Amino acid sequence: MRFKWLYFLLSGIVLIPGIVSLFLFGLKPSIDFTGGALLEFKFENARNLSASAIDEVVKEKGFEVFSVQKSGENDYLLRMQPITKDDVSSLKTSLADKFLAIPEEIRFETVGPILGKELLIKTIIAVVLAAGFILAYVAWVFKNFKFGVCAILAMFHDSFLLLGTFSLFGRFLGVEIDTLFVTAMLTILSFSVHDTVVVYDRIRESQKRFPQIAFEDLANKAVTETLSRSLNNSLTIIFMLLALFLLGGETIKWFVVALLIGTISGTYSSTFTAVPLLVVWEKIERKRENK
Repeated sequence: MRFKWLYFLLSGIVLIPGIVSLFLFGLKPSIDFTGGALLEFKFENARNLSASAIDEVVKEKGFEVFSVQKSGENDYLLRMQPITKDDVSSLKTSLADKFLAIPEEIRFETVGPILGKELLIKTIIAVVLAAGFILAYVAWVFKNFKFGVCAILAMFHDSFLLLGTFSLFGRFLGVEIDTLFVTAMLTILSFSVHDTVVVYDRIRESQKRFPQIAFEDLANKAVTETLSRSLNNSLTIIFMLLALFLLGGETIKWFVVALLIGTISGTYSSTFTAVPLLVVWEKIERKRENK
């Protein structure tokens, strides 16, 4: 804990670029939030097939296309403006003429702008409710409000890191956030607090057993006893996510990246953000009591 200000500095260096990007550029929402059509085709024995060639055909038909992604060996996922079933049939004909192979329609979904706005509002409410319940639960379990507040601050550390990173990804790589991103974010919130609670519980046990020892020393003891467990637990998740990233395909690529970032950040923050915050809070309280 004597290096706690170094940990805060490191967090600031990582967080600030993303937060600045959030304010300047925001996030790049997918059709899940803005409304639009999601269309997936499978091509067999097609000639000169590529994402850019498909994009060119769609634009020639007069449709606005947001992105074309390869989702399998011969599968392509198109995100575009809202279109009708008749438009899909017309587009299939044009694609068949271009690539000399009739595309098989795998999926066709449309999301209206009203539904997209409703989903965005529900996402914000879900995050706020999750944070509120976690704060209340942790404060109740540890019979101390500061434990809950520090756990939530560490959780928001991970949230802003993830949001900031995807804001940068959206600006420079064109990455969009969708419902899978929301799923990853809510998962990371719980994972972050889970590790934090383990360390806090060890601190509470040590306070009961060694009431005369300084709080900072008890925090060091708790971190030492739980760090290897946290790392081993996180590494098993990271190895699985790396396998998914390499083999899972294009459609879940950024979902896996979000989980990877959140897992690494959650492992770090539970030890090097949540505990130092608690130590600083405790020191401030002690100084006030002494005065």
